[in-house]
Amino acid sequence: MLDHPDEIHALFQGAPQTTEFKKLRKRIVRYTREAIEQYGMVPPEAHDAGATKPKWLVCLSGGKDSYTLLAVLHELQWRGLLPVDILACNLDQGQPGFPATVLPAFLEKMGVPHRIEYQDTYSIVMDKVPEGRTFCALCSRLRRGNLYRIAREEGCSAVVLGHHRDDILETFFMNLFHGGRLATMPPKLVNEEGDLFVFRPLAHVAEVDCEKFAAAMNYPIIPCDLCGSQDGLQRQQVKAILDGWERNSPGRRQVMFRALMNARPSHLLDPKLFDFTGLSLKT
Repeated sequence: MLDHPDEIHALFQGAPQTTEFKKLRKRIVRYTREAIEQYGMVPPEAHDAGATKPKWLVCLSGGKDSYTLLAVLHELQWRGLLPVDILACNLDQGQPGFPATVLPAFLEKMGVPHRIEYQDTYSIVMDKVPEGRTFCALCSRLRRGNLYRIAREEGCSAVVLGHHRDDILETFFMNLFHGGRLATMPPKLVNEEGDLFVFRPLAHVAEVDCEKFAAAMNYPIIPCDLCGSQDGLQRQQVKAILDGWERNSPGRRQVMFRALMNARPSHLLDPKLFDFTGLSLKT
């Protein structure tokens, strides 16, 4: 199934042989490996011979980001750089017209272990959310609860999501503009119950790279017609602002992202993070 057995995983079947694509793939793999190592997503003992491997539930929506995530994690696993067991999971939320056979057929063809779960959260969202309001918050909560349940049933220690660098930046500015706090999606956290990790290995990867990669691989993309296509969402507004900044000053997104990795509590205003009252002059 491999174009070049010494170089790529089966998920790269039919991969373009252009220099541009090879550089793109290597960049995505490098940034993903960097995030996994930097944020300690794999315990050191997992690399020991004979050690029990952690099991990850890798969430696959059918969008460009989740396909990229699935491919790069299997690439790292295949190369012996990611000592974990991977279980791909798609949560079919009962959206009308959802192509329910696309992902199972794709995963079977690629030989990827997977679980397809059907839960009609769509009807709940449509019933509970007033007309004219956005669905995202309730939809996300219902989806997250089901994914946590599936992870526990499958013996997974982590739920792995496909959020990328631009998702993290957009969330930061949404919290800044609308929530009055400095916060975003962390690359690694523990759920409220304290029994599962949530990982975002694509935290350093740009959205445009995911888009180029998925398009080059011709993956069967499934759009989100429930929430992502709604006009007027705060996230879409923030995205438009960031797009404008990027057009006017190329590289602005990466600069802002680096700032999230270079916080200085002493130069902010939160007394819970820095002891301002304890500051004293040298005598």
